[in-house]
Amino acid sequence: AGVVGLMSAEIFGYVEPATRDYARDLGVAFQLTNIIRDVGEDARRGRIYLPQDELQSHGVAAADIFQRRVTPAFTALMAQQVARARAFYSRALAALPSIDRRAQRPGLVMAAIYQALLCRIERDGFHVLDRRIALTPLAKAWIAWKTSWSY
Repeated sequence: AGVVGLMSAEIFGYVEPATRDYARDLGVAFQLTNIIRDVGEDARRGRIYLPQDELQSHGVAAADIFQRRVTPAFTALMAQQVARARAFYSRALAALPSIDRRAQRPGLVMAAIYQALLCRIERDGFHVLDRRIALTPLAKAWIAWKTSWSY
């Protein structure tokens, strides 16, 4: 996942080597967000990409996921996954040198959109098993416009 972020940073351009740390962490954050968003869709295809040890520590059985049961244990597991993704976003944004912010604007816009998606998933009670939670095109456009003007 970090490789995609690194490739994007190369395409967008950068001056400071620390931007590579930003890009790597941002790529991981994007991948974690995709995993969280797609838990239900992946389960319908017979796949679970959540860490097995964390499923066990939260008492979430694979059968619960495959049968789309949103239990308190599943909610706690998903809250942990969201917290992990947010930590990667925070670390990435803190690592980006100010000199490279303008060049990396596309990644910053995507980060803002993906973070808004995490908020939406959380607000919806982590009901990712029975539906795909998404932002509207208008919401994405608004976030993109607002974020672009920040840099």
